[in-house]
Amino acid sequence: MTALPASGRAWHLVARPHGWPEPGDVALRDVPVTEPGEGRILVRNRYFSVDPYMRGRMNDVKSYVAPFELDRPMDGGAVGEVIASRAEGFAVGDHVLHGLGWREYAEFPADKATKVDPSVAPLSAYLSVLGLTGLTAYAGLFESASFKEGDTVFVSGAAGAVGSQVGQFARLKGASRVIGSAGSDEKVKLLVEEYGFDAAFNYKSGPVKDLLKEAAPDGIDVYFDNVGGEHLEAAISSLNLHGRITVCGMIAQYNSTEPTPAPRNLSLVIGKRLRIQGMLVSDHLGLQPQFVKDVAGWLASGELKYNETFVEGIENGFDAFLGVLRGDNTGKMIVSLGD
Repeated sequence: MTALPASGRAWHLVARPHGWPEPGDVALRDVPVTEPGEGRILVRNRYFSVDPYMRGRMNDVKSYVAPFELDRPMDGGAVGEVIASRAEGFAVGDHVLHGLGWREYAEFPADKATKVDPSVAPLSAYLSVLGLTGLTAYAGLFESASFKEGDTVFVSGAAGAVGSQVGQFARLKGASRVIGSAGSDEKVKLLVEEYGFDAAFNYKSGPVKDLLKEAAPDGIDVYFDNVGGEHLEAAISSLNLHGRITVCGMIAQYNSTEPTPAPRNLSLVIGKRLRIQGMLVSDHLGLQPQFVKDVAGWLASGELKYNETFVEGIENGFDAFLGVLRGDNTGKMIVSLGD
């Protein structure tokens, strides 16, 4: 058997950020690499995911997922190659999806790993379009927002990993109009020309309420919220009777140090009989078989497009995370650890 490395690097949280995370809040440290125990596997990570929700995990507050522990490696989605196994059904050379990212090597119980096939799709796709990111878009649109054919759909953060899939899923399932917002003119062009959105706007170019009304003069039926704040307020104004909102994320306020004002027009929820539904992908894992069937078909036919933004090297992992919070990525932001 090939000799294992003595150590590998892992990103540790060393201080709780106040506002925007700073380089001093984290440290890249060497940690020992050990032989796997009984029923466990050792994986060399090839890619790991950095996501906006991880900012909340840096705070020591009770939430739907446990906060990162200080002076411990952070975690998140990753795909890699098994390099040692003491678990039935897992062999050296297998590729797996698991939850111990932010590090070069991960040793953990084999029942926490899911085998993936690099011949079906690139390994990184299992962190994006074929992974929980894609399932979040699928479940949030079709289950939480009760999408139906003919709906007009508005997506904020539409050039991101989740938003770009939401808009395309809506189009493929018969939306009458799909509108997206993004943070640059280049992303707006991508939404319309590559992803097939009917309209898109750069939210930095004017009041979101006005830009949305111009893009959707007849109102909207579904709002998929990745941003919160001004976008949510604008959507409430534009939603038609019995409109639905899926609240997936609120990246606009993740780094706020002061309480953010709620939308000032919440009273419209009453007269319009709007439904606002928060969603976590973990509540919708039962949709996985149908999701994989639909998405694999759309990928094979070329009807569904996706982008990934790669940052090379574990040493740049924290910078990649800050890039997600700034909106530097197009599609999923992924840290590549090399072949």
